[in-house]
Amino acid sequence: MEHLGAITVFLVFCVTCLLFFSLWRKMSFENRKLPPGPVPFPILGNLLQLNTKNLSRDIEELSRMYGPVFTIYLGSERVVVLSGYKTVKKALIGFGDEFSRRGSMPVFEKIDQKRGIAFSNGERWKQLRQFVLSTLRNFGMGKKSIEEFRNTHERPFDPSLFLTHAVSNIICSIVFGDRFDCEDKKFVTLIRLIEENAGLLSGLYNFFPTLMDYLPGPHQQIFKNFEAFRRFVQERVKIHKETLDPNCPHDFIDAFLIKMEEVFQGSSISPFLLINSTMDLFVGGTESTSSTLKFGLLILLKYPEIEEKVHEEIDRVIGRSTCMADRSQMPYTDAVVHEIQRFISLVPFGVPRAVTGDVRLNQYIIPKGTTIFPFLKSVLYDSTEFPSPEQFNPGHFLDENGAFFYRMCVGESLARVEIFLILTTILQNFILKPVIDPKDIDITPVMSFVTDTPKPYQLCVLPR
Repeated sequence: MEHLGAITVFLVFCVTCLLFFSLWRKMSFENRKLPPGPVPFPILGNLLQLNTKNLSRDIEELSRMYGPVFTIYLGSERVVVLSGYKTVKKALIGFGDEFSRRGSMPVFEKIDQKRGIAFSNGERWKQLRQFVLSTLRNFGMGKKSIEEFRNTHERPFDPSLFLTHAVSNIICSIVFGDRFDCEDKKFVTLIRLIEENAGLLSGLYNFFPTLMDYLPGPHQQIFKNFEAFRRFVQERVKIHKETLDPNCPHDFIDAFLIKMEEVFQGSSISPFLLINSTMDLFVGGTESTSSTLKFGLLILLKYPEIEEKVHEEIDRVIGRSTCMADRSQMPYTDAVVHEIQRFISLVPFGVPRAVTGDVRLNQYIIPKGTTIFPFLKSVLYDSTEFPSPEQFNPGHFLDENGAFFYRMCVGESLARVEIFLILTTILQNFILKPVIDPKDIDITPVMSFVTDTPKPYQLCVLPR
């Protein structure tokens, strides 16, 4: 019996090895015309070779080894990474149509179901994006938010919650037509859900989405949180339907509901798009913009001479509340905002793309449907475009005469508008004071699979 058991174990081992070898050969054959990359393991892909908590660092290493175009596998999902300004520009601009589809990111696809702004495709995405950009309005930082800062009475505080409230209320004004009191229970719950999900996101679900759906873990809480947020949005949409005046839309939801009337005239706008687009705007706009502002204040604490120049420009140009018309007269402040976005590279890989057909890039063939990671951090830190990219220098966006010099887009226009308005409003009213010596301030980000965020810190604000 023992002899029979040993034979069974041996046969199982042999069959497993054969299957493993067969899968490896299949992947190797498919890879012959693909860009080079680390050898993937069947099923696991390159999981064992990549640190999902610091993926951008590993991607930088692989780029040095394999060049500006290379292949990795997230589980069984093939991904081609594009690195460097010239390569990303050649692909996304030179072959814009071929690289126009949204790529695979399972954790967000499960939430969004490809029925929102972030992961829609084709004509529906074009219609939706055009509609969103034409509907969104610019809102400044409210007086309530300024009072929150003022009520710290020059004591040290963590600005995270204050900035999240300020940014979120701008989004609420645009989307819901309302600002919320910072003690409103529903508002506080929404903020908590967003912050909790930001801490729970990891790369493992994106490697094995089908398997992870059946396993317990923090990823399951992410989906529960989004369902709670979805119910809140559905409730707001219901209220808007009951009070809708087709001749006088008050906010994004009103405008969307009116647009839905065109569904029988060929528009692809639907209730699902309304719910998910509202979620995309609120969650994406709140988390990314507040993190950028938090990072921006930390950088200004470290470089007080830059803050002082912004103060001088504000005093020279602005004599009232900040508005977007001021930006054209404030090249240095505008350059600071752009340099913050470049320097922090908040989302190193941006939104994944996918090719619409077989594409020849350099000497390689990228098969139709392949997910593309444009490594945006490599673009923003390309020394041919940004001299001394490791240094924070607003001069990267200024010409020799001190005029603003626009470069390749490094962020969505709405986010940049919010950052400009909120940052200038804060600096118009306050002087930032660090709680430690500026030389000791650490601006190294905390890295994750999706975003790079600033480390927790405190500061004081002194009224001007």
